[in-house]
Amino acid sequence: MPDAANHNRRSFLGVMIASGMATAGMTIMDNGNASADQVRRSSLGLASVKQVPAGVLNIGYYETGPSAGPLVLLLHGFPYSVDSYVEVAPILAERGCRVIVPYLRGHGTTRFLDSGTPRSGQQGAIGDDVVRLMEALGLNRAVLAGYDWGGRAACVVAALWPERCAGLVSVNSYLIQDIANAGRPLPPSVESGLWYQYYLQTERGRAGLTANRRELARTLWQRNSPTWRFGEATLDRHASAFDNPDYVDVVVHSYPHRLGLAAGYPQYDEIERRLAPLPAIPVPTITMDGDADGVVPATDGRSSAAKFTGGRKHRVIPNVGHNLPEEAPTEFADAVWELASARR
Repeated sequence: MPDAANHNRRSFLGVMIASGMATAGMTIMDNGNASADQVRRSSLGLASVKQVPAGVLNIGYYETGPSAGPLVLLLHGFPYSVDSYVEVAPILAERGCRVIVPYLRGHGTTRFLDSGTPRSGQQGAIGDDVVRLMEALGLNRAVLAGYDWGGRAACVVAALWPERCAGLVSVNSYLIQDIANAGRPLPPSVESGLWYQYYLQTERGRAGLTANRRELARTLWQRNSPTWRFGEATLDRHASAFDNPDYVDVVVHSYPHRLGLAAGYPQYDEIERRLAPLPAIPVPTITMDGDADGVVPATDGRSSAAKFTGGRKHRVIPNVGHNLPEEAPTEFADAVWELASARR
């Protein structure tokens, strides 16, 4: 790894500790699970995870940067974790942003507050979680940036709650799911990259994810990002987030739901109703594709252009796969900063 990247990773811990930010209602995790996670994050230059009750969850998140800086939320995908942003976050903090990186539901130290709450993985739920987190932390507006599940959550908020979103960075463009038309086949070359979505419709898939969550992630990473030469330590750090007790339930609800093969939960019916017509996104947006993405092929952006009515730029990043923030941290951070600095 280049010396500059190593410096960014090491400095993240110092930046976070020095910032000393505290928000009402948040606590530091102090159980054995969080301690192990904390060691792994610290090895990357991340300080202690914070927790805050938000909606149906107690959300774990990292925070860095000056408290008065432009606010940025960085949202990870599946099967990944907050570690996708280990180099992006310090770049943005050094430029003056207040950066928040939460674990999505079913990942890391994020937990459901009630054992009886359905472990939904539907798009309405993950979008609502972002709004609830912002409410819990007293945040009015932020630049939302993400890929995969996190990009979808960001798109949901930008479309339905644009007053919350100062700008959007979305890998793979418009990610709100067209569930009504989910039965329409895609070209076989694309369908083959979605094998895991069909696998997870089955009890065999559930058992496989339960038993092999780390190795399933490895397989998906290799296919999603064929040019990314990740090491075992990187995989280990991400995989620690998959030990969450709700990980399997959340994941195996997400994929049947998006294909129209599982019902959503009533508390998200109104959000899903509003998402069904595929609403436009009226905020300033930068969309990005990796030209080596093995699951969502890169495009020139024209097919989704009409979905972005607040101004949109589209960028294709060479030699990069699906986990774009970790594979191309400078390019991703530059896109976020372009929007965040414009709102100052």
